[in-house]
Amino acid sequence: MHPQETYMRRAIKLAQKGAGRVNPNPMVGAVVVKNGQIIGEGFHQQYGGLHAERNALADCREDPRGATLYVTLEPCCHYGKTPPCTEAIIEQNIAQVIYGSADPNPLINGKGAEILRQAGIQVTGGFLQEECDQINKIFFHYITCGTPYVTMKYAMTIDGKIATYTGRSRWITGSEARKQVHLDRNRNMAIMIGVGTVLADDPLLTCRIEGGRNPVRIICDSRLSTPLTSQIVSTANAVPTIIATCCDDPEKLQPYREKGCRMISVASDDDGHVCLPALMKILGGEKIDSILLEGGNRLNWSALSSGIVQNVQAYISPKIFGGEQAKTPVGGEGAAFPSQAVLLDTPKITRIGEDILLESEVKPCSPASLKKSVQ
Repeated sequence: MHPQETYMRRAIKLAQKGAGRVNPNPMVGAVVVKNGQIIGEGFHQQYGGLHAERNALADCREDPRGATLYVTLEPCCHYGKTPPCTEAIIEQNIAQVIYGSADPNPLINGKGAEILRQAGIQVTGGFLQEECDQINKIFFHYITCGTPYVTMKYAMTIDGKIATYTGRSRWITGSEARKQVHLDRNRNMAIMIGVGTVLADDPLLTCRIEGGRNPVRIICDSRLSTPLTSQIVSTANAVPTIIATCCDDPEKLQPYREKGCRMISVASDDDGHVCLPALMKILGGEKIDSILLEGGNRLNWSALSSGIVQNVQAYISPKIFGGEQAKTPVGGEGAAFPSQAVLLDTPKITRIGEDILLESEVKPCSPASLKKSVQ
């Protein structure tokens, strides 16, 4: 491997340490190299904290004058919660900056690289860009669209069932796959289900890994029928919980507020259900940049048909449940014709213990022709 690739891959590895802690900011890693040796490295550790470049420069064991800075994302050039990284790079007399991803933030978007060039620094962008882009899919979507990046996750048997005909679903996948799900809960700012899942499974929806962060829990409940005794409502004072509803009756809303739930009123669609695109705009405005959708098959269809899903994760277990009445991952009305199918990119295939994870990006489709409702 070429030394430059080694340095950038190290920066990528560092960037991933910020998973679940920097949202809605991007994950960024940086490495300072002088005379063929790494003299400093750092990453963006938490939202509101110093950026990767400043942490890497502060970590330098010797004067970084004349060094090369490898960074996974174009350095920022604006004042936010921290000063511009371009200022620190120029002040430390860095000779060359090599970055991976361009920053689509309108406040940057090429301006950072140009400021460095004007200061006499050699700048190269797009180095290992595909790998660098991959770690910040959430950020790129959020900063350009203003809505959360939604990953629809489900586990199914090899014959496409998410439960037996009696409704039992624990456990479809093995322990390693379930651990991966908790890692994803840690990475995403929120987790969303429909009220049907609350009624059927009474889940807790927390992140059960050491040092993990609980996501904001969101329940789509058009008519407000979530039991006040459910695990989610009962623990709302400990874990941030949002109930999105079309109900505007103050007397019905108040008991949930007293339990610690945050109630969000959402416009209804033509069927009187929560309008999911409208909900995404509300959540995006509150800096929720990512959602792990762990709903039932009706909510999954509603999310897909309304066009809010960007990514699909399908965990496939080597089991067969069978049963004509056993539920499948996506229900609802469904597509009337093959041409109305929701199309996915070629999946990435990962073996996790005894299970297989298929992960695909959702291709642009025609959601207007599909039903857009949720319970």
